[in-house]
Amino acid sequence: MIESTIILMLIALGLLIVAWRRHDGSDKKGAQVGWETLKRTLPLLIVAFIIVGYVNALETQSLVQNWIGPGTGLQGVLIGTAAGVFLPGGPYVVFPLIAVLFQSGAGLGPTLAMITSWAAIALLTVSFELPFMGWRFTVIRLSLGLPVPILVGLVGILLAG
Repeated sequence: MIESTIILMLIALGLLIVAWRRHDGSDKKGAQVGWETLKRTLPLLIVAFIIVGYVNALETQSLVQNWIGPGTGLQGVLIGTAAGVFLPGGPYVVFPLIAVLFQSGAGLGPTLAMITSWAAIALLTVSFELPFMGWRFTVIRLSLGLPVPILVGLVGILLAG
């Protein structure tokens, strides 16, 4: 995690230098847009990390292992897929939550299915997609995307042994 933070800081610093050297105010505009984004997402981040903390503190290991643990097979993959569809928010919310579930005993297959379904067929994206792309496109994309997390989860089970 520290390496990723350092890399992101270097990228941000590089972009700041490029923007500053342009002398067109893009350095200030970039900082302003970043600040507005932080103000908009900070409440969501705080709530997400509180949820992660409670999931950890409530010792949900037996529940996680029973529902999406390594021995749950297809049932766990289907539950992981369904859970991923309903996960709200972006990667800064979803990955900490999924990481806690994985550390609490979720199997590789169900975890892969959860991440893949969130990325491919999350219901949150439908609310943005429908107005721009229409019903036909959305239904086709969801229909084609639905088997993908299940297949990824099943391959994950095979790889986990």
